[in-house]
Amino acid sequence: MHHALLLAVAAGLDLLFGDPRHLPHPVRAIGWCYARLDALADRLGRRGRLFGAFSVAVVAGGSALTVAAACALPAVGTLLVVYFAYAGLALGSLLAEGRRAARFLITGDFEAARAVVGGLVSRDVAGLDAPELWRALAESVAENANDGFVAPFFWLAVTGPAGLWAYKAVSTADSMWGYRTPRHERLGWFGARADDVLAWLPARLTVAALWLAARLMGAGRGVRLGDIARDAAKSASPNAGWPMAAAAWLCGGSMGGPTRYHGALVEKPRLGPPDCPWDAARYELLSAMVLFAGCTVALGTIALFDIRTWSVACGWR
Repeated sequence: MHHALLLAVAAGLDLLFGDPRHLPHPVRAIGWCYARLDALADRLGRRGRLFGAFSVAVVAGGSALTVAAACALPAVGTLLVVYFAYAGLALGSLLAEGRRAARFLITGDFEAARAVVGGLVSRDVAGLDAPELWRALAESVAENANDGFVAPFFWLAVTGPAGLWAYKAVSTADSMWGYRTPRHERLGWFGARADDVLAWLPARLTVAALWLAARLMGAGRGVRLGDIARDAAKSASPNAGWPMAAAAWLCGGSMGGPTRYHGALVEKPRLGPPDCPWDAARYELLSAMVLFAGCTVALGTIALFDIRTWSVACGWR
């Protein structure tokens, strides 16, 4: 299968079907590996940076080799290429979960909304009122526009399915171990830094795509890129702040502020215009912008890679 066609099929399947909940997913296997390595670090008494780097290298390298070997199998190789390309993308599921949470919030079913939002964020959601639930949902969707789609799609385009799953292994290490807690601060250091490097360019591409989406939708008038860059620099992460700051300014909703994690109240950097709570209208705008941005990145990448062969595949000449 031609690479441009693979990118189109993978993005289309992701948007149409997301991640079917009843099917096994490679990320769960990667998570299982990190959980076993976490337990091994306890038994060996090695929770330092070196063991963390070794763990990420083993899981990322093993993931890439496994996918490459599977995709080279006769008869089923092409199907597995498509599957691993599609399974590494998560925009469809992200937007679907966002729609579920939004429906519950609009109808006033806050317990159901907390359950859905709690599956998307790491903060404590118990006791959050409607504006705080809208904010948590918006922050998650904005950040994961890059983490769940643009960055994986970028690495799929550049390196193919094997490289995509090496990236997903690094990203999963950051998700599981990238917390500045006594348990994971040193063990998760390498995974967090590697994810920072690999997601650096995709995070900025996400901002460009969101900016274009806002302009075409007539949103974010008067917002300057300098506003976004200034707020993005407030984040402890070199990447997460960029799509979040872009979403906050372009949709006109405040992000950051007091947020509770594991019972402790944390003051997150404040992004976007002050004192502008999130609501259904702002979230619907963000959801539409993220969908448009994802499609823009996908179509732009496909065109950039091989527009001539893509036209032949479609029978245009």
